Amino acid sequence: MPVDHLYASPVLVRHFKEQRLEDLTVVAPDVGSSKMARGYANRLGGDLAIVDKRRISAEEIEIGAVIGDVKDRNVLLIDDMISTAGSITEAARTCAEAGAKSVRIAATHGVLCGPARERLRAAPVEEIVLTDTIPIDTTGLPSLRVLRTAPLLAEAIMRVHTEQSLSVLFSRSP
Repeated sequence: MPVDHLYASPVLVRHFKEQRLEDLTVVAPDVGSSKMARGYANRLGGDLAIVDKRRISAEEIEIGAVIGDVKDRNVLLIDDMISTAGSITEAARTCAEAGAKSVRIAATHGVLCGPARERLRAAPVEEIVLTDTIPIDTTGLPSLRVLRTAPLLAEAIMRVHTEQSLSVLFSRSP
């Protein structure tokens, strides 16, 4: 049976378009996220930057420099998942130290295990945006915003039921 992946990007893109962020740079917290970050930068009309990250061990990372310009820019760090939040919060700190005007974090899946909540609370960010693909306790994270994916899922189900194309859900930019 053929399947398609349904991405939460339309939900996240809509949220950040509504914010009308000027001087936007979308930042990949590591090289592995650069293709996804480029897609967000294109849809949001921003520039692209990448954080040079090296994994030293399963629990330790080393952050190098930011490849690209974040000075005096509104930064959106985007990733698919936040587990312990080590990489993304270090990337946020690196961007802030490099002169970012503001820093926001966004991800599709907020696993938030181990020290994630403490790291996110201490991070120099204005907003943390996650989708509700995993139930998230928002207690103690005042800058956390959880976006609903139900409308996107409902449209996908309706399209399958009525034998319409799902490709519009992958290509449109709300």
